[in-house]
Amino acid sequence: MAINKNHEFDDLEGVKCAIVEKNVTRERAGFLKQLLEGNHYTVIIVPSPPPKTAAAPKPAAGEDLPSATQPETPETFTVGVTDVSFNATNAIFGRLLKTGNGHIVTLAYWQQKETVSHDEIPYYEQAELLIEDGNKRFI
Repeated sequence: MAINKNHEFDDLEGVKCAIVEKNVTRERAGFLKQLLEGNHYTVIIVPSPPPKTAAAPKPAAGEDLPSATQPETPETFTVGVTDVSFNATNAIFGRLLKTGNGHIVTLAYWQQKETVSHDEIPYYEQAELLIEDGNKRFI
């Protein structure tokens, strides 16, 4: 049962876990596992269940069954931590997580938009700098 959409939990491998992300790729799951274990969380990764599909329509009397092949579903995973109080949003914006080299995890680093966490400028000041430069895009 979730407290809200941003704080979900589930049983993964028989252990109650706070869900970090669902339906992530193998590479993303590896990144999150390395980052969270470096911050002393116990991480559990399980394959995500296949997406639900609509039932095939029944053929009319005398018609053959259409030979529809199932589209290949990508292999995705669900990442959870055993600390049920963990919330990714609070951890990122509360500056609670650190990278392997001691920098604080930024939103861009968490989303893997940057390979190095630039934590010297807070996210809200980065947005102000972009506006002052005349660039209207937001982070």
